[in-house]
Amino acid sequence: MTTSNSKNFEIDVAEYIEEAFERCGQEVRTGYDLRTAKRSLNLLFADWANRGLNQWTIEQTTITLAAGISEYPSGSLTLSVAATGSFTVGETITGGTSGAIASITSSPTTTSFATTIPVGSFTLNETITGGTSGATTTVSAVQDLSDTQSTIDMLSAVVTRTGTDFEITRLSRSEFLNIPTKTQTGRPNQFFLDRQISPVLKIWPVPDNNTDVIKFNRLTRIDDADAFTNTVDIPFRFYPCLAAGLAYYLSMKRSPQLMAPLKAIYEEEMLRAMEEDRDRASFKISPPSYQYGL
Repeated sequence: MTTSNSKNFEIDVAEYIEEAFERCGQEVRTGYDLRTAKRSLNLLFADWANRGLNQWTIEQTTITLAAGISEYPSGSLTLSVAATGSFTVGETITGGTSGAIASITSSPTTTSFATTIPVGSFTLNETITGGTSGATTTVSAVQDLSDTQSTIDMLSAVVTRTGTDFEITRLSRSEFLNIPTKTQTGRPNQFFLDRQISPVLKIWPVPDNNTDVIKFNRLTRIDDADAFTNTVDIPFRFYPCLAAGLAYYLSMKRSPQLMAPLKAIYEEEMLRAMEEDRDRASFKISPPSYQYGL
């Protein structure tokens, strides 16, 4: 007898939906059945985010800091333009039509800036002007905030200066508010993540150069279930948990008499998955040493 010698089993969105309906004792019959199940699947992903379950979506993000700027997007945010010309790091840019305002946070490439989250929204083909350099250019693509909006939380952060990493500590909203000297400059050693729809990273002291780099681990959203042929953004070990969770969610709408047993199965699979998904570190117990004759 031979095995398959393959390890590439995957389930797409439609197959998860079919499995969940079967666990509810039903069949997928209409387009509406598919749509309502896909909606439940995406709501399930939101529940997982609230539970802090999606450890596989942790990624490291790096931002080059700019002197005088203390607020940064929690993900990648660039503004595509016709040419960057003589724009400088740290200066404010303003949209001539929209009136949107942002600051340049790192050295411009030939056709884009990394920016802070704008106040307002830049519009396609409008002219933008640098507040310090007076340079002008036109917007060639509207900013995409999706990467920043995908941030759920920040787990840890360091600031790198001249090759050395310095840990920075996290503050609560009230602790950050109560800093008396918010304009003080220096090497940042504290941060606050303002968890808005587009989360904003606020650091203190205000950076005093354009070369320090902040590196942080951020927890991001699981990819949405869009097309029914999409595979799902989860590791193999979470397949049973997802199938059980979707069945439970569908039972609320289709088979309420099965809610209790399906919820119990889901919570059991959830507990097993969360236990497997935790970080591991070496654990060592050293026996005590004794000195005799003293």
